[in-house]
Amino acid sequence: MKGDGRLDQKVLALVTLGLVAFGLVMVYSATSASAALGDGDPMSFLKRQAIYALIGVVVMAAAARFDYHRLRYVAPGLLVAALGLCAAVLFVAPAVNGAHRWFLLGPASFQSSELAKLALCLFAAVYLARRAPPRTFGELMRPLGFLTAVFCGLILLEPDLGTTISLCLMMLAVLLVAGVPVRLLAAASVLAAAVGLIAVWVEPYRRARVFSFVDPWSDAQGSGFQIVQALIGIGSGGITGEGLGEGVQKVLYLPEAHTDMIFAVVGEELGLVGSILVIGAFAAFALAGFRIALRCRDPFGKLLAAGLTALVCGQAAINLAAVLGIAPLTGIPLPFVSYGGSSLVVLLAGVGILLNIAVNGEVVRARVPDRGGRNRRSRPARARGRGGAARAGRDGDVRRVARSRRVAAGS
Repeated sequence: MKGDGRLDQKVLALVTLGLVAFGLVMVYSATSASAALGDGDPMSFLKRQAIYALIGVVVMAAAARFDYHRLRYVAPGLLVAALGLCAAVLFVAPAVNGAHRWFLLGPASFQSSELAKLALCLFAAVYLARRAPPRTFGELMRPLGFLTAVFCGLILLEPDLGTTISLCLMMLAVLLVAGVPVRLLAAASVLAAAVGLIAVWVEPYRRARVFSFVDPWSDAQGSGFQIVQALIGIGSGGITGEGLGEGVQKVLYLPEAHTDMIFAVVGEELGLVGSILVIGAFAAFALAGFRIALRCRDPFGKLLAAGLTALVCGQAAINLAAVLGIAPLTGIPLPFVSYGGSSLVVLLAGVGILLNIAVNGEVVRARVPDRGGRNRRSRPARARGRGGAARAGRDGDVRRVARSRRVAAGS
């Protein structure tokens, strides 16, 4: 069992580092040409992403050595901080492409919703590990359902539908592993889907994305432009691709090629072979992560491992489905591969926690025999023995004194 944990730990670490390194290559490929055409630095995006990757790997290594059991104590504070940042970003952060999602700190930026994913996952694992799983809708809402709704509402106001969906998928995985009845989860999912459809309908750009998903070619130069260009790129890659760096869709054709649409660049330049390798890497990540959750004997570690694995793989599934035209576009990046500092650092921190659970989650503290109890039981006997010996000594002295007096009286 211990060896299996070490194996999953190695697979998880290798797959993650491999995807991060691959992401650096693809970010450079997706941005260098357009930057050069605009008389910019072809390596500007690569430099920033490399800095974020270095910070994330350091955080991952630190989290892998930090005993995850101690995270119970920081969960409430982290949740409050994430909630405050998600509310503050709506009023303090400047608008970028019409969205209030990032705190800008000079050349760096921070997306508060990324921290919200980790904070809510951690709090839910702590809460459910100490209590019986909810059995009614009221129990489900207090407090996990309410907190999830608040976070989703704030993130939708940014607006960011993709992060909202990934947050709900993560919570669904944690609740399922905790033992919440499937019927209750199904009812809650239907309610959440209904609220999501309302959120889509009230925003014109979201409605346009849904309609373009149904038939992107009907408005190929308008709302369907992004998905049409992605499909053209993937289709032109064929089996082996056009060659690394040789794609043309990324040059002024494919919007957001280095973030949401980076998998289309992979499909064009590396073809079906490269695309399958990327999908296979996330499948290996899912297998190792859920194996860690299944084998963990600590309820808190089991729930946390399941939530973190679902967070990474659910986000990857949403992104891949959107780029391949299987689902509407939601604007969510591909984990470890897309450009983005906040997402990369937070997800690498989550992987570090998973690596720690892989080993420490299997440890079961052996019960030490209560030797003190046996000593306490034996002490009275020994005390009685010592007391009896003392009394016998005193009785012997009295008899000797009496004998001496009788002898003296007789003489």
